[in-house]
Amino acid sequence: MSDERYLTFALGKGRLANKTLELLEQIGITCEEMKDKDSRKLIFVNEELKLRFFLAKGPDVPTYVEYGAADIGVVGSDTIMEENRRVYEVLDLGFGKCRMCVCGPESARELLQHHEMIRVASKYPNIAKDYFHNKKHQTVDIIKLNGSVELGPIVGLSDVIVDIVETGSTLRENGLQVLEEICPLSARMIVNQVSMQMETERIRSLIGKLKELC
Repeated sequence: MSDERYLTFALGKGRLANKTLELLEQIGITCEEMKDKDSRKLIFVNEELKLRFFLAKGPDVPTYVEYGAADIGVVGSDTIMEENRRVYEVLDLGFGKCRMCVCGPESARELLQHHEMIRVASKYPNIAKDYFHNKKHQTVDIIKLNGSVELGPIVGLSDVIVDIVETGSTLRENGLQVLEEICPLSARMIVNQVSMQMETERIRSLIGKLKELC
């Protein structure tokens, strides 16, 4: 780790970042600066290990990694799928587990059995489009929402929604349920393609240590 170059990590804000830092501490990588909750700093440094960390909104993490502003990123696999950036996905970190699902009222189940046109509301239009067009071969009108997508079927904006489901309690409270599961999700580590070639040894060593924990 005497290399002059810093390895830079972009971490998705919130629980994801906290869990990642806990995991890194188990392999001897710490960043004391990040533990100061009152800090206004944007970039945190571990001088000894030549590592830098910054927090970013989840959807931005793959962008930072693709363009080389970060060598390594940690973000949910939903974001990786939706953003579809040119990065290497190298490790399933095993936390942040949930599912991407098609949800709606029980009455909408019948609509998914046929190839008729339906309306789908989602924060993840690319994932929804890929699932319906390429896997189900069903024509859909996809409506992008940024807030509570559960409202879609309730107010008649859409027939179903495509969204992340953890416990399903919000769905149940609103008279909705999981109708089809698209894929399981979890936190993943991604690496910039050039960084993987330039810093192969350091990055592979890091992945190897984390693999033993995951």
